Amino acid sequence: MISRLSLRSLLLPLLLAVLSGCATQRAPHDYTAYKAARPASILVLPPLNASTEVIAPAGMLAQATRPLSESGYYVIPVSLAAETFRQNGLSNAADIHELPARQLHQIFGADAALYMSIKDYGTAYQVVQSETVVAADAKLVDLRSGMLLWEGSARASSREQQQNSGGGLVGILLSAVINQIISTSTDASYKIAGITSHRLLSAGVQNGLLYGPRSPQYQKD
Repeated sequence: MISRLSLRSLLLPLLLAVLSGCATQRAPHDYTAYKAARPASILVLPPLNASTEVIAPAGMLAQATRPLSESGYYVIPVSLAAETFRQNGLSNAADIHELPARQLHQIFGADAALYMSIKDYGTAYQVVQSETVVAADAKLVDLRSGMLLWEGSARASSREQQQNSGGGLVGILLSAVINQIISTSTDASYKIAGITSHRLLSAGVQNGLLYGPRSPQYQKD
């Protein structure tokens, strides 16, 4: 027979695992305001950059239009938006993010603006492996009312696709060095940024954006 102490020692790890799983589950997003606003056009603002890579904002900004367009939205051309900001003396992302929503609506005529913040971007060498990571947060704000419609986050890593080859420790170390050199010289972060943007800004995923009016899936979420 199993003693009470033994039974407790068996059940406690299971209970902790269940509670941990419940704690990490994301609560469903409330789409009430989003559905009421029905945004059709989106202005993508230059991303804030908390990473150490100066090229990170350009990499993420260049990848944002496609998933939004494929989700059914008209996206204000990022080059047009950048030139408009430049002509008005604005080149710093933090300053642009501080602009009033109504002012952005008056200038660009977009229904909503996408605010992004880059948390991680680049390749790091970690003893026996190199990893390229891009992580970002985003929020969609109604420019007509200033109301927050949606917010989310996403992360992608080259480790998801890497498989350690044979050759023992020396082979693993050599592979890590080679991967880092290739990743740095070819800007592998740009490719990973595309995956992150797709995960972050594509409609039809859990707690993701809703489909826009240009999509056949519009209002079928």
